[in-house]
Amino acid sequence: MSAAEVPSDPFAGRVAIVTGAAGGIGAALAAELLRRGARVVVSDVDAQRLEEQATELARDHEDRVAAISGDAASEDGIAAMITVARESFGPVDLYFANAGMGESLGLDAPEELWSTAIDLNLMAHVRAARALVPEWVERGEGYFVSTASAAGLLTQIGSATYTATKHAAVAFSEWLAVTYGAQGVGVSCLCPQGVDTRLLREGMNAAGGGAVATAAVASAGEILEPSVVARVTLDAVAERRFLVLPHPAVADYQRRKVDDIDRWIRGMQRFAASLGT
Repeated sequence: MSAAEVPSDPFAGRVAIVTGAAGGIGAALAAELLRRGARVVVSDVDAQRLEEQATELARDHEDRVAAISGDAASEDGIAAMITVARESFGPVDLYFANAGMGESLGLDAPEELWSTAIDLNLMAHVRAARALVPEWVERGEGYFVSTASAAGLLTQIGSATYTATKHAAVAFSEWLAVTYGAQGVGVSCLCPQGVDTRLLREGMNAAGGGAVATAAVASAGEILEPSVVARVTLDAVAERRFLVLPHPAVADYQRRKVDDIDRWIRGMQRFAASLGT
């Protein structure tokens, strides 16, 4: 995919890696990539669920799916994914840094949880880019997609770790686009609100901060199916758009925040109070 123009079938024959692909947005991204003709390596730390998902994906695309379980935040795990992609299909063209975590804690979050959140929600993206971008610059093409969150543009009531690390993911993606975009490397940053995933459903049955965070997401707008988010994301990649907003209202919220940050914070304080925080 050159920076000059968008081909009519930008995914056909391309090699993609999708992390966090055992379910939710990751599985939907993999399915949509396959539908559009790509060859896909799916990865997840949950080996059993990944195997089930890969089997499902391979029913119609057996020769275009490969799977490897592992840690998407570790250099060794990322290197193993890239090796599987190369050996199965060829050099990696697209990387979807989709794996993430969302614990609902505030100032009571322990240091180890902060470290894990930073590692998976931010450093996983940094390490993947470090492994792939130099090669893409040499080739003059390549595409990095970061799954962040609307919380990375706004905030997440009920979770300090999620808010801070998703802000960092957005910032890193933006830096990546500014620094390497003119050298052929495309970058998109996915920032959805509520998506019908296992993570969200588990939050509905949680207590404390988890219940508050889930209530905030559920009351903020429509809960989208992962397949819808995947289609919107790949459409944005095909058009080389940076910010991917499956919930268009997020753009309005962001504008209000930028226009008057103090007014926006007061509004968020009232929203938090309405949720019982």
